[in-house]
Amino acid sequence: MSVSGFAPWQRRAYEAASERMDAGRLAHGLLFCGPAHLGKRAVSEALARRMLCTRRDMHGDACGACRGCELFAAGTHPDYRFVSFIPNKEGTRLRTELVIEQIREVSERLALTPQYGGAQIVVLDPADAINHAACNALLKTLEEPQPGRYLWLVSAHPARLPATIRSRCQRLEFRIPAHDEALAWLQQQGHATKATDEALQAARGHPGLALAWLTDGRIALRREVAGDLSQLASGRGAAVQTAQRWTADGDAELRLRFAAEIALEQAAPQGAGLTDPRRTRRLAAWFDTANRTRDLLRTTVRADLAVTELLLAWRDATAGHGERGHVDMGRLT
Repeated sequence: MSVSGFAPWQRRAYEAASERMDAGRLAHGLLFCGPAHLGKRAVSEALARRMLCTRRDMHGDACGACRGCELFAAGTHPDYRFVSFIPNKEGTRLRTELVIEQIREVSERLALTPQYGGAQIVVLDPADAINHAACNALLKTLEEPQPGRYLWLVSAHPARLPATIRSRCQRLEFRIPAHDEALAWLQQQGHATKATDEALQAARGHPGLALAWLTDGRIALRREVAGDLSQLASGRGAAVQTAQRWTADGDAELRLRFAAEIALEQAAPQGAGLTDPRRTRRLAAWFDTANRTRDLLRTTVRADLAVTELLLAWRDATAGHGERGHVDMGRLT
């Protein structure tokens, strides 16, 4: 993505880092951090192009035409390396963590003399997926910076990185923008106002996530979840059949996320006009339980059984008062 196509929050992060770069205040270690789907990797790439360009344009951005820019566009720039998940030893799937061999290679690369532009840049994404042994190797690299060598970490979960690593990095923060800015940007992507309103509400103000759901049709999945929960609450839906349908494809975790958010919305008096504090407490408790069930789905538990229990609890939580309104949250822990 070119700088001209950046969203406003990407532009702000890019300009802040560019100012540091031009003033000579850009640290050896840079941590691009903030929620997923806000364009952190795109900004890191734009900054790398800018640093490696040998003939910047009138705005100070990468020209796109010099040898360095051509090599970067082709993915063959010798002074830039992007590090992410690699295949396992069998070559059957990608690893789920960054391993020490990768970090050793990073250290070796950063020890080389730059061939173009006077800088060596390595980007790790997602940096928080680094394992313990690799963390120790990475820390050593961060502790021994060399002029013109840059190690950039991209993370949606920076708290998962050891404090010793975070403390040695400059932070470049990506934050959820104001609602009006996010809504205007979504509409600029060609989506109707009604759809963008719905998607942005579903994504709790996160424009990148809302756009992803609008683009891949997942917002229709949220409508389906809302309809299923409404049917269960009214006694017209069947928990077992609904749970089987929710877990029959790869979207069970997303359905539970949507369900939890719908419960949270209904638990808020200003959103639903609720006057029964007991029902509000039950919905808030169900929200917590739904999130715990999402974690259970990552284990060996039978997904349809766990979701059935959750949906039975939803039916109880949204029923009337008295004994039927009691939800035994301990059943799901």
